[in-house]
Amino acid sequence: MLTAMSVLATTETPTRELDPARLGDHVDRLYRAAVGLCGSHADAEDLVQETFVSVLRRPRMLRSDDDVGYLLRVLRNTFYSRYRAESRRPRAADLENHEELPERAGSAPEAVLASREVLSAVAGLPEPYREAVAAVDLAGLSYREAASALDTREGTIMSRLHRGRAQVVEALGYTS
Repeated sequence: MLTAMSVLATTETPTRELDPARLGDHVDRLYRAAVGLCGSHADAEDLVQETFVSVLRRPRMLRSDDDVGYLLRVLRNTFYSRYRAESRRPRAADLENHEELPERAGSAPEAVLASREVLSAVAGLPEPYREAVAAVDLAGLSYREAASALDTREGTIMSRLHRGRAQVVEALGYTS
């Protein structure tokens, strides 16, 4: 049923279709955010693929020019939907199977180890802090873009980012 408000809202907000051909432009940012959410490179790749599959199922109409913000919201929603579904399934604990990060050409073992520790610390953050750190530090969004993607205010992003970074530093043992 159409109301006067819904008709007014649809006429005032111009929409455009998300261009599927430009999704590849955002893979790196989405992947970095997914690593921050999942804490695992393999799971992050799967999450980005699931996000793209979800977006490509049907045409998406956007109300702004912020493709990355929209895609990060879809990524986050896909992550939490998958997390809820997995939490309902029974699974055997496999404590001996540790995932190895792929080494980049020319990267020192110390740098790879440091990256693992940092990503593990980010993955261990409480949800709001993890999302802020993943959006700004891993995906490279500005405070404004992160606030839009996470549906909050810029000041909240700055506060969560500060607290999240402090918890990462503390988890890594760099506090005095």
